[in-house]
Amino acid sequence: MEEHEYDFFMDMQYESIYILQNKPPKDELLNASNIKKYNEGWGRKGDKVFIALKENHPVGAVWYRLFDENNQGYGFVDDHTPELGIAVLPEYRAQGIGRILMDAAIHQAQLDGYKALSLSVDPENAGALRLYNHLGFKYYGVSGTSWTMKLDFSK
Repeated sequence: MEEHEYDFFMDMQYESIYILQNKPPKDELLNASNIKKYNEGWGRKGDKVFIALKENHPVGAVWYRLFDENNQGYGFVDDHTPELGIAVLPEYRAQGIGRILMDAAIHQAQLDGYKALSLSVDPENAGALRLYNHLGFKYYGVSGTSWTMKLDFSK
């Protein structure tokens, strides 16, 4: 990734964190001990990111990363299932961009040989839940106040 793409990716990681009120500033939130695992050392084996462009401007991103038992993400299922994150700029939502990004990530994860993808979602985020359910993600459990959902490719 080029530097401007990485900067946008960090913006999207911040945007993906569903906090409606009193959301901490980007640098503070992304560097919090429970969040920085999602971006620290980005580019390690298995890390993937796709950035959506509209008229040559980035408007959204989807990514996935593997975690393990000793360093679990909020959507952790097991150490063989990448955890997915997604965000689209507010002014570009409800235009199908999230679906296109998710389809690309799902396809790539299958090409990479993964059997499933997982994610974490706030159950109050109705738009995201609609998309994930439509794509076949199923409720898997709870982590804090968020749901863990899993898409199993073998079913």
